[in-house]
Amino acid sequence: MPSAPLRVAVVCSSNQNRSMEAHNILSKRGFSVRSFGTGTHVKLPGPAPDKPNVYDFKTTYDQMYNDLLRKDKELYTQNGILHMLDRNKRIKPRPERFQNCKDVFDLILTCEERVYDQVVEDLNSREQETCQPVHVINVDIQDNHEEATLGAFLICELCQCVSKEE
Repeated sequence: MPSAPLRVAVVCSSNQNRSMEAHNILSKRGFSVRSFGTGTHVKLPGPAPDKPNVYDFKTTYDQMYNDLLRKDKELYTQNGILHMLDRNKRIKPRPERFQNCKDVFDLILTCEERVYDQVVEDLNSREQETCQPVHVINVDIQDNHEEATLGAFLICELCQCVSKEE
């Protein structure tokens, strides 16, 4: 009897770069995947390190794209943010917070230790309904475009290994 497909969640802080790159690659490989952030707001690089662009999780990728396009098309094209948002809006409408999702996953992959701690803390605070185990694994990925791509392939390899074991 065939087993159900592995239900995977990928989580970073803003559901923009690392989790979305992994979401993109995993979905292209046929995995049942969702992606999330754990932050209170979505933060994207701004014109200076101390001036990030901050959005609510309800803001769509398209709205962020148009806002940054209006603010400084050249800067956000050059640093890759517009390209990233364009990819994101082809995957799903807006970023999602992990803490607001009550779906069941077999495997949750986080992209940094702080996010891992936030996911585990949230899971431990929930009312246990199914008592189904979930594996939470951290894969430390630096938050830049190159590392997000490499990390996404590592995460995909890990998911392929885990799904072969079932």
